[in-house]
Amino acid sequence: MADASKKRDIGWNYGTQGATKDSVNCNFCGSTFNGGITRHKQHLVGGFKNVKQCTACPSAIREEIRAYMQNKIANNPKFQVRQPEEYIDMDDVDDMDEYAEMMPPSKTPKISSSGGASSTARKGPMNLYFPQKSTQKGGFEKGGGIDETKKILRERAVSAFAIWMYDAGLPFNCVNHKSFNKFIETVGQHGPGMKPPTFHEVRVTHLKKEVEKVEKIVDEHKVQWTKFGCSIMMDKWTARNGKMIINILVNSPIGSVFLGSVDASNESTDSTKMYKLFESTIERIGAENVVQIVTDNASENVKAGSMMMGAYPHIYWTPCAAHCINLMFGDIFKVKPYASVFKKAIRIHSYISQRPLLLNLMRKFTKERNLVKPAKTRFATAFLTLRAMYIQRKNLRTLVLSTEWTSSKFAKETLGKEVANLIISAHFWDDVVRALTVCGPLTKVLRLVDGEKKPPMGYIYEAMDRAKETIERGFRGIKKQYEKVFEIIDARWSDQLHRPLHATGHVLNPGLYYKAQEEGTLLQSLWTEYYACVEKMIPDTTIQDLLVAELPRYKMANGLFGCGPAKRARDTRSPVKHQTCKSLP
Repeated sequence: MADASKKRDIGWNYGTQGATKDSVNCNFCGSTFNGGITRHKQHLVGGFKNVKQCTACPSAIREEIRAYMQNKIANNPKFQVRQPEEYIDMDDVDDMDEYAEMMPPSKTPKISSSGGASSTARKGPMNLYFPQKSTQKGGFEKGGGIDETKKILRERAVSAFAIWMYDAGLPFNCVNHKSFNKFIETVGQHGPGMKPPTFHEVRVTHLKKEVEKVEKIVDEHKVQWTKFGCSIMMDKWTARNGKMIINILVNSPIGSVFLGSVDASNESTDSTKMYKLFESTIERIGAENVVQIVTDNASENVKAGSMMMGAYPHIYWTPCAAHCINLMFGDIFKVKPYASVFKKAIRIHSYISQRPLLLNLMRKFTKERNLVKPAKTRFATAFLTLRAMYIQRKNLRTLVLSTEWTSSKFAKETLGKEVANLIISAHFWDDVVRALTVCGPLTKVLRLVDGEKKPPMGYIYEAMDRAKETIERGFRGIKKQYEKVFEIIDARWSDQLHRPLHATGHVLNPGLYYKAQEEGTLLQSLWTEYYACVEKMIPDTTIQDLLVAELPRYKMANGLFGCGPAKRARDTRSPVKHQTCKSLP
């Protein structure tokens, strides 16, 4: 019989003493194992190379035994340092075996055949600055026992981290952040015994350090503002709690930086208050460094922009190009046939999406594809939804003509009949094609001005021209079919987007200017606006004359403008890398 002290081990709850002192019979599968109660527990838990896992052991008991073994090792101080053999209590031999199996390999350097320590075992101060490379795909070293131990340790770590995530309410995609990989790497380099960060460390100590890092980044941007000039961008939006927030950002050739935000919830944002916000931001950055202020086209911003240009003659107020394109979409969706086709598409989608059984039936025919394609703006979402419906038109027709539909209650409902008639209507799909023909090219312009791949200032003129050409080709040159659309586009363009800064960006874009010059399509009015821009932004007449004197070299592609690398870079590099907002000698 086992000693009374050994009977306290949880393993005896699921095993009985065998014929010999070291043998234990499993209560679940009846197998007998030599090696004491430790081998029996390893048999129940599984994953050990020297004992077969019990297939009849319930998973709950298996996890109970695993937790018991790990806790016993972690809390027993005698396992921290191996004692000399003459002082080892023979009753603890089984526990020592358990310790050796459950804990990671010893950190003691292995002695190679040459008598020195193995190179993979050497560690020093430089290890803190270099990631440790694993020797096998999946991050585990080769070798059965070590591999299994690594898996168990990782499972424990991931389980503990996941529980913390659930308790803290963190979103699942937080593990996709690059900073998380760095966090895991540094914790691994620290090794066992790392104490978790305290509330004070994350709230005060390291927060101050991160603020200092951000301030250094902002200082780098300020150097660019002084050297090249910058654009102030203000974005008004409503938070989930109903507060109205105005975000202030500053853009320069090296990118955008967040400057601050203003809570405008408790007061109206009329033109006077918006002007004061313009003024305070300009003075904070330095009036000599500001090229333009960009806002949406709200009436208070238009008035505040006029007041600002009166107080600061060299600074432009420019309406947001993305907002202007959205207003174009809004105007287009108010006229026939685009207004009606959009309403019909909403009716179809609403009817299907509000009925779970019908929604699942639709997905069966569309191969699990949905009809709504969310985008940053409402009108871009409308276009993408129409496009998704057009792509699935055959599957939608098959749906409403199928026996599943005709035998369902939806085919008997009034709204269901209307939806089915719309889906099989050729006239409806013709209108969808017209809407896509108009909205597709404008959506490309919206992506350009609302994206961050390249500064859109020098491309918007060309983009709008190409969009109109694409629309004209889509209607095969039949003017009456796109005439109303062009009137809407030209009205918004002339009133809001036709700006001297946009014209200047166009003529100073080498990739577009030299191509238009060869084709003879460059408008003389663009140069007129360029000269107006120079005169407004640079009050010093001496510098104006120097710029005008240098202009022929650019027009004729003389000097550096005509060399091979510059020519090859015309279509591959953004103009912001060739020129700056402040082209001063």
